[in-house]
Amino acid sequence: MKFLPLLWSNLQRKRLRTWLTLASIVVAFLLFGILQTMRAALTGGADLAGVDRLVTINKVSIIQPLPQSYLNRVRSVEGVRIAMSQDWFGGIFQDDRNQIAALTVDPKIFFEVYPEYSLPEAQRAEWQADRAGAIVGSAVAERFGWKAGDTIPLRSNIWTKSDGSSTWDLKIIGIYSTSNGDNSSLYFQYDYLNEARSFGRNNIGMIVMRIADPSRSADIARKVDEQFANSSTETKTSTEKAFVQGFANQMGSIGTIVTAVSSAVFFTMLLVIANTMGQSVRERTNELAVMKTLGFSSFQVTAMVLAEALLLTVLGAAIGLGVAAMAAMSLGQAIQQFFPTLGMPANTYIIGAVLAIGLGAIAGALPCAQAWQLKIVDALRKA
Repeated sequence: MKFLPLLWSNLQRKRLRTWLTLASIVVAFLLFGILQTMRAALTGGADLAGVDRLVTINKVSIIQPLPQSYLNRVRSVEGVRIAMSQDWFGGIFQDDRNQIAALTVDPKIFFEVYPEYSLPEAQRAEWQADRAGAIVGSAVAERFGWKAGDTIPLRSNIWTKSDGSSTWDLKIIGIYSTSNGDNSSLYFQYDYLNEARSFGRNNIGMIVMRIADPSRSADIARKVDEQFANSSTETKTSTEKAFVQGFANQMGSIGTIVTAVSSAVFFTMLLVIANTMGQSVRERTNELAVMKTLGFSSFQVTAMVLAEALLLTVLGAAIGLGVAAMAAMSLGQAIQQFFPTLGMPANTYIIGAVLAIGLGAIAGALPCAQAWQLKIVDALRKA
């Protein structure tokens, strides 16, 4: 620590060059933090999925419906504890920009399928009794200022009523909370949708089931699909995690994209920092020789050169990741309806610290070698 003022003075020798290099490192780690945030947002839902839940959809496409009669047949499969249908509603509140993850479910068994969701017992009973009732997550309720007892007009970009209207009036029964992070959804009764919609009556979008033994998920999924094999509407059953991950995979391998972009950025930064440190050592050759003359060992001189590189990269990484964290918070509030779990993962800081130290060490390797091999007589003669 006693050499820190000396290190900082050396970095300020060419202030413009140092600040430009620092700014480049900040931008690199800012980009890294945002990429990690988006990767977590696109794939994080899979990590929150229930380990004991399976999802059955139409084998052709998720947008193709299933007959409602399939639900009882799935319930009869050995190993299935409970199952319910689920339909995507495509909710819009007032403005097209206010999109809500609205789904229809069976309120009688919803909390058995999703035990991580909590709602007071009185509100659960009221929801079951009111066909036009809905429950909403705490995040979406706070966003729009909704409270229990409010009636909201929710427009669908998919479903229309038999009278031609696309607006559905829903009464907010309660505000749920959940331990899995998804507090931005809205759920209402399937019967309310099914009885009033102009098309698709007695069809369901998908079936979500809880199973008794997660270790038998592959076997149970196979048995479910075998029931509908060679029928006009075949099914595809997978774990909830695989189902959620499938959406992210439609955009390609997010992990590969993040790795490729980050690698390109950090390789560029490696060249920039190495060039900066190389120039710094060449400009101070005679000063380093004087330090050795005054009694500094080759190890001490080399360590200070390496410390300069590490100080630059660690400082830039700290600023960049800090700005990325603030950006993730602001971005999360803006697009919470699309990515309920948006936020910079905690391991980003650990990975960032390792990258900063590794980047500084590699970039400073050649300048350190030059400082170590520096001969006092030769350096002073050139001066």
